[in-house]
Amino acid sequence: MNERSILAEANCDFIVKLYRTFKDRKYLYMLMESCLGGELWTILRDKGNFDDSTTRFYIGCVVEALQYLHRKGIVYRDLKPENLLLDTTGYCKITDFGFAKRIGFGKKTWTFCGTPEYVPPEVILNKGHDLTADFWSLGVLMFELLTGTPPFTASDPMKTYKYHPEGHRRCGLSSEDIAKCAEPRQETVPRLGVGRGGVMEVSKHIWFEGFNWAGMNSKTLTPPILPKVSSAVDASNFDEYPADNEHPPDDVSGWDKDF
Repeated sequence: MNERSILAEANCDFIVKLYRTFKDRKYLYMLMESCLGGELWTILRDKGNFDDSTTRFYIGCVVEALQYLHRKGIVYRDLKPENLLLDTTGYCKITDFGFAKRIGFGKKTWTFCGTPEYVPPEVILNKGHDLTADFWSLGVLMFELLTGTPPFTASDPMKTYKYHPEGHRRCGLSSEDIAKCAEPRQETVPRLGVGRGGVMEVSKHIWFEGFNWAGMNSKTLTPPILPKVSSAVDASNFDEYPADNEHPPDDVSGWDKDF
């Protein structure tokens, strides 16, 4: 199942929607929902880090998205602030499903993929991974939102894969337990979300005590950050990048003839 297939069947308020696709001899075009609030990564970069309340809201949005995907047997595998977009109201949505895969339930896959700072140990060690790989990444995401940097990072990706447990201790006490999602090298410590309750183990954690899940799902809960968007074509919340002037060769493989 490719990214287009997964997005085409997604019906979740916390996942960027795909409306239609087009293809010519060089490109595949995706007409997607416009999330003009920008990348969560950009906001995190500018602010440095988020407090518990702000982090709780965005992690809550991600938990709802993962719950939807996991119910369909889909592992996401690319959770990071760059892949979280804000809509005009300030709600957070997951995008970029290039690494997502339908693996079903109780099954593993062995593809090595993901962003180095977020890759779980079972992927690095080629032990096979399942839906719970996303819970490791969820813990890393929470840590990065709270502190401004991932717990495991280095200039060389290979060094990142060796982990940096000392970084884990920088997390505040209020989020210490839920950060077990990303507990390094401690296979005896259960990772939140791996039990029978799945992602509900995360949402029921004491760190979420008092959080208005119903308000978030009904979109009546006021987001912690309200983006400034002047019109339906206002892209000012995104960074500007130089144009890509490379022209790929014509695609005559016929990969989509039965799509």
